[in-house]
Amino acid sequence: MLAEASAFIASVAAAVGYSVYMERQFEANYPNIGERTDIGGYQLNAVHVPRPETADLPPLVFIHGAGGNLLDQVGAFLGPLHGRAEMLFVDRPGHGYSERGGPENALPSGQADAIATLMEKRGIKRAVIVGHSFGGAIAAAFGVRHPDKTEGLLFLAPATHPWPGGIDWYYHLAAMPMLGWLFTHAIVVPLGLRRLEQATMNVFRPNPRPEDYIAKTGPTLALRPRAFYNNAIDCTRLLAYLKAHSPQYSRITAPAVIITGDSDAIVWEHIHSQGLARDIAGSELVTIRGLGHKPDYMVTDVAIAAMEKIGGAARDLQAAARQAEHRLGHEKPARPTDIVAPFGDPASLSGPVATEN
Repeated sequence: MLAEASAFIASVAAAVGYSVYMERQFEANYPNIGERTDIGGYQLNAVHVPRPETADLPPLVFIHGAGGNLLDQVGAFLGPLHGRAEMLFVDRPGHGYSERGGPENALPSGQADAIATLMEKRGIKRAVIVGHSFGGAIAAAFGVRHPDKTEGLLFLAPATHPWPGGIDWYYHLAAMPMLGWLFTHAIVVPLGLRRLEQATMNVFRPNPRPEDYIAKTGPTLALRPRAFYNNAIDCTRLLAYLKAHSPQYSRITAPAVIITGDSDAIVWEHIHSQGLARDIAGSELVTIRGLGHKPDYMVTDVAIAAMEKIGGAARDLQAAARQAEHRLGHEKPARPTDIVAPFGDPASLSGPVATEN
């Protein structure tokens, strides 16, 4: 018995040591490109692009989804929007290179408040808030809680409403006392690395994932124990939060556009996006046939047209959506997979099949 216990302890110690080593490798491979700002006892990390002289758009604030970091939105929008706007790409509290802060930051409301404070520190009075997936819940909270700072809201495949079903098993396990620590420090890294390729493909399906997506966006940063734990806490608390707070969306008065796909298997558009369009008076819903969970990458042009429309330009977003559908129909779809709920996927918020990312 003693020998078996010693072997188990040695195995755990080796696994933890491997995770510590790989965490350093992840950070070496994806060093921080942002700047940390103290926003009241903890630091929030962001890439801030000052307003250029050629700007024709209002300031833009980008909020990434679950299991992500600011590199995801940087990869989608920094290049296409170069010279057009002041931009702030944020690592949400406890993700990327941002510190977690207090317990309020386990909820979208707290994260929205943190981003509002960061805007003040960076001298941004009002902005269009762009939220992808889980970031959509934070964008909605921002619109409710900080209307004076909200020039407009752009929701990309947002997770914003209560859904029937649960959340993926590994989030619950990671959030547990004791067992969660063991899971995040000994198992997440090797298992996550093994599933990383398929996991990132699943986020895009049925659309093709860009070949350089992993190399540019640093998804392995989400496998670090503390980041994985924070993401698990965010996701396990989201449903109860949305049940309590989604009725407040009717208070949003800022211009709002929702861009979603009818083939999104991670966040069902008929619950979340249609719910937003119903709840926010005057909002515009843009549903794109054949689009999965990544409108930021697959229909970047439609998202930018929405920013332009929010900024006051005349744009026919429905016509832009039809053009995007034609383009998507000619792109090779991602390979189907039989891997269920791989690490690296955002929270699956699609109802009874919520464990099938």
